[in-house]
Amino acid sequence: MGGYQHHLRAIDPARLRKLVIGETISPMATEQYRRLAGAVHDLQVEQGLKTLMVTSAVPGEGKTLTMVNLALTLSEACQRRVLLIDADLRRPTVHQVLRLENTRGLSDVLRSSSDALPVAQVSEHLTVLPAGHLDQPMALTSERMSALLAQCAEQFDWVLIDAAPIGFMPEARLLARLTRAVLFVIAAKTTPHTLVSRAVAEIGQDCIVGTVLNSVEDDEIPAATYYQDYYAPVTRPR
Repeated sequence: MGGYQHHLRAIDPARLRKLVIGETISPMATEQYRRLAGAVHDLQVEQGLKTLMVTSAVPGEGKTLTMVNLALTLSEACQRRVLLIDADLRRPTVHQVLRLENTRGLSDVLRSSSDALPVAQVSEHLTVLPAGHLDQPMALTSERMSALLAQCAEQFDWVLIDAAPIGFMPEARLLARLTRAVLFVIAAKTTPHTLVSRAVAEIGQDCIVGTVLNSVEDDEIPAATYYQDYYAPVTRPR
């Protein structure tokens, strides 16, 4: 965790409680992110997958937090070289979660022909490309974006992309066609089934490689008690 010390001090405590690098996140949540990392690793072994996009049907379903925690898990627990790209150009939040500068980023890269990326090195294995100036979101579907993803896939073990909600922004649907691998996040008990079905249809089931049910309380998961007991501090007799 040493590579994160600077960012741990900068991250808002309310957000830090929800990150796998925080000390107060539940063991069950950490274990679920490890399982998710294991699942996408299996996809990489089986299919050669290196680029993965996350989206949701509507805003507020926790897609960004899911992708940040997946990036942290893959980079720290699995020691993989990860590039996290904030491609939600209309409402970027990755830089807010990790308290990074957002003066330049993806949108600036798409407007230039330079191969240099204005990235932030969060740790030895985790690199972040913020969204940058917020304009021309449809540039995400350009040949320049396709070339950028190919370039990044050669330099990193994983390229993780936080995209806009699929149900509101047309570029998210087109970006899904470009990446061909989508992790779909659904907020439990809040997102209407009709919106989820519509979003899945727009993405295309062939592009969805996995789904994440978010905002599930620990006591609603059968194994939660086991994890709480297993990871509980040991009380030694005096």
